Amino acid sequence: SVEVSPTTIKIFRLKPALLTSLAATSSRAFVLSARRSPPAVRNIAFQVTSRSMVATDIDGKAIAAAIRQEIKDEVTALKDQNKVPGLAVILVGSRRDSQTYVRMKKKACEECGIASFGFDYDESVTQEELLAKIAELNADPHVHGILVQLPLPAHLDENAVLDAVHLSKDVDGLHPLNTASLCSTSTHVGATKLNWKDLSSVPFHIACTPQGCIELLDRSGVEMEGKNAVVIGRSNLVGMPVAMLLMHRNATVTIVHSRSQNVPDIVKRADIVVAAVGRAEMVKADWLKEGSVVIDVGINSVDDPEAKRGYRLVGDVDYASAKEVVGMITPVPGGVGPMTIAMLLRNTLNGCRRA
Repeated sequence: SVEVSPTTIKIFRLKPALLTSLAATSSRAFVLSARRSPPAVRNIAFQVTSRSMVATDIDGKAIAAAIRQEIKDEVTALKDQNKVPGLAVILVGSRRDSQTYVRMKKKACEECGIASFGFDYDESVTQEELLAKIAELNADPHVHGILVQLPLPAHLDENAVLDAVHLSKDVDGLHPLNTASLCSTSTHVGATKLNWKDLSSVPFHIACTPQGCIELLDRSGVEMEGKNAVVIGRSNLVGMPVAMLLMHRNATVTIVHSRSQNVPDIVKRADIVVAAVGRAEMVKADWLKEGSVVIDVGINSVDDPEAKRGYRLVGDVDYASAKEVVGMITPVPGGVGPMTIAMLLRNTLNGCRRA
């Protein structure tokens, strides 16, 4: 007879000398090693070591909720000093996805006690009108963060609009001077050293999604120093800034992109993988190193007739297969997404602190 537990298989009424090996076949493969018992004992316990693993999910919802509670507590303390963080959100046009994102951001502000100011414009708004409003908000002491919801209509110069936001209120972290500050390593003699283990202490705004990726790693107990990290994608929004943040944490960073050669081989060497390329389930399990940590930034819709809406959301990583190989992974949805808004709130709080 056989008795099975999560860690042990006991086989009764067999002599130790007859048990030299045992193969177990199921949805997972096991390597079993015998622990020999005295001859008088007529059972042997086999310790089970799995060749495959089921990864731990990095719960972005739970981590984001904890950060939002921390922000709420700090906002309450600031209110005792008669200071209230304020976020202004500019929305142009009637895109439903943009309207949804703006509603989510305003609701998050309300829950944390941050004042939110909404400015909605028709798609026909002129560049001059938009720049005039941004100049007004730059000068408003009650506004500590300005967010321009992207994308903008084609007739507007997106770069000019974003650059018009004062860098101290650029809570998206997209201003060229904030980007330049992120790219400064400060390794030369006499340079001010920043504490990259506490992103709240960094004296400029960091892009929200990359910042959220680092927080997920930190709060999941993942050590970055000395690790091989691969970032898939080189966008200004995620790929480049998250690569810089990983480097500031002393990881050895490789960026792969659409012109990189032998991408699976490069990714296979990574202890930490950040996938931010916008291609549904591009990263397969055989690309990934066993026990590695995967942060999946992608959010893509794929057809699914069985889903209520006819589609489902997936990341840039083939989650189902990767989960059998890696040690930790962010699900999609519920991984990186909730962190982006949490970091937006934190940037707004930091702006108020510095004002």
